[in-house]
Amino acid sequence: MKKLTLLLTALILIGATPVYAEHHEGGHKTKTEQAVKSGDAHVSVNGLVCDFCAQALEKTFGKKEEVKAIDVNLDSKVVTVNFNDGRTLSDEELTQIITDAGYNVEGIHRVE
Repeated sequence: MKKLTLLLTALILIGATPVYAEHHEGGHKTKTEQAVKSGDAHVSVNGLVCDFCAQALEKTFGKKEEVKAIDVNLDSKVVTVNFNDGRTLSDEELTQIITDAGYNVEGIHRVE
């Protein structure tokens, strides 16, 4: 089961759209910029092993105004972050929050 979960996580991350530095075309935001500004984030995290890990991350993310809710899946080691409308955290911010909590980020996949 662990191999299947890792395989599925890898496939999700391989299909992830890269996020590039912000740039404008004729004063309008590009599709890449809009993907950064909205949607949920699925973060593959190494080191999640127990309910205490999940509770610690829920408490940490609960302090962020941008975050509506999170779901920590200990089996797949994926943290799903749901953002409030019009709000988000950058990949760098997500990584920093999780590494500060003592875990390693394997990858981030954005969902529109």
